[in-house]
Amino acid sequence: MMANLFSIFEPSSSIFNLSINWMSTLLGLMFIPYLYWASPSRWSLLWSKIIQTLHKEFKALLTHSHMGTSMLFVSLFSLIVFNNFLGLLPYVFTSSSHMVMTLSLSLPLWITLMVFGWLNHTQHMFAHLVPQGTPFVLMPFMVLIETISNIIRPGTLAVRLAANMIAGHLLLTLLGNTGPSLPLSILSVLIFSQILLLILESAVAIIQSYVFAVLSTLYTSEIN
Repeated sequence: MMANLFSIFEPSSSIFNLSINWMSTLLGLMFIPYLYWASPSRWSLLWSKIIQTLHKEFKALLTHSHMGTSMLFVSLFSLIVFNNFLGLLPYVFTSSSHMVMTLSLSLPLWITLMVFGWLNHTQHMFAHLVPQGTPFVLMPFMVLIETISNIIRPGTLAVRLAANMIAGHLLLTLLGNTGPSLPLSILSVLIFSQILLLILESAVAIIQSYVFAVLSTLYTSEIN
């Protein structure tokens, strides 16, 4: 039962189907030309408003960075939220629930920030390992704790996003598998609960994308 349950997150074994499954990650790019070239609609105006709001918020967090840096994290948010929503569609491979996908986003970003910080702001990076006002006796322990905290950051970003996407999909699958065996009187309650859970998953898809982008922005602001 558990093997069948988690098999919904496994790509097909064949090479051709495997590549087609992972191509769902790029399906969000198909909507971009429509947003730019189609006549303005309520959805395109809403998305433009979301992008402008996120750009202002990220720009405020990145006080010493250029405007292009904030747009990088807006693009990161857009990529993740597109993949999270695409994973809610039937028969669409959920790439954002895999550590391969989430770690590919967090690990290169973290390595880039660490290399840039230690090469260009070495003194600041050393000072960041020991918070201000730390007693002399506790300084070695604080350096160790801060170092471990920095090392596990890409892992926590990746696990948080993947785990939250997996949890919701497992609940939807569990409720869907119990449907055929239930009497007709309870089936209506199950359908109603599925709709509520789908709305909750839509909110989680947005929130987790926002959390991933905001935490990445905060990690970037620490090296400036």
